[in-house]
Amino acid sequence: MGRGKIVIRRIDNSTSRQVTFSKRRNGLLKKAKELSILCDAEVGLVIFSSTGKLYDYANTRK
Repeated sequence: MGRGKIVIRRIDNSTSRQVTFSKRRNGLLKKAKELSILCDAEVGLVIFSSTGKLYDYANTRK
């Protein structure tokens, strides 16, 4: 059985929003790394937080 559909909306509580952002950011960075390794692909990922802080991941084939 699949998961139910949820409504995508902004999280009003700033602490909860920051925690969710951190968890999703770490998950995205992990998936980008896995994709680059498993598929031998060049991957680049750029993420900006709501405060304007930059997080990035990039790899190149050697």
